[in-house]
Amino acid sequence: MQELQRIVDRAKRLVFFGGAGVSTASGIPDFRGGDGLYRQQFGELTPEMMLSQSFFYLHPDAFFAFYRQYMLHPGARPNAAHQKLAELERSGKLTGLVTQNIDGLHRMAGNRLVYEIHGTVHENACIDCGRPYSLEWLLGTQGVPRCEDCGGVVKPSVVLYGEAPDHYAMTGACREISRCDTLIVAGTSLSVEPAASCLEYFHGKALVVINREETPADVRASLVVRGDVAEVMGGIRV
Repeated sequence: MQELQRIVDRAKRLVFFGGAGVSTASGIPDFRGGDGLYRQQFGELTPEMMLSQSFFYLHPDAFFAFYRQYMLHPGARPNAAHQKLAELERSGKLTGLVTQNIDGLHRMAGNRLVYEIHGTVHENACIDCGRPYSLEWLLGTQGVPRCEDCGGVVKPSVVLYGEAPDHYAMTGACREISRCDTLIVAGTSLSVEPAASCLEYFHGKALVVINREETPADVRASLVVRGDVAEVMGGIRV
């Protein structure tokens, strides 16, 4: 923690790159941990299959049943990591935040410089006419949600398997990473592409990895911290 504090104190442009491990302390299960969602089997289907673009269009009823049960956590609230990152942004230390999470907790905590490269559950839109809908609206529906204007299917604004990530979010994420002198990578296995490739744009001074398990970035890191993201990030002084 002393070394992490020293790195943060010296940083002029700090960027945070986070994954599912950032939100576990908020009660949202991770995906690839020992008991993670992606370790489970649902009949003959895997979660990756059920969260794919093709499954959404071919089996919308099954998709939304799975999505509502496992991907939506409306009661979750920001934890110490989210709150510390918002504090770092307000202080001017944090210049960008890249997240693979779709839970929206960084924005809820007060961060504005957020690049949600896998989208967010808080935004939904009709695939026919484009009318936007909120998460609250979606939670009030059953079965396949239909647009109130045209009757089209309302799709969550999350990146499904087989879909390209949002161009704006990816471009912004890579730009901020390329400009920073310090990058903190936390709570991610770095096994999902093209998100993991964003780290190739980092050419700064200090790379910090905070994760319970090993990651591909450990070998090039200035500091590796094995532990809970909320506890570690919450211990940083701003």
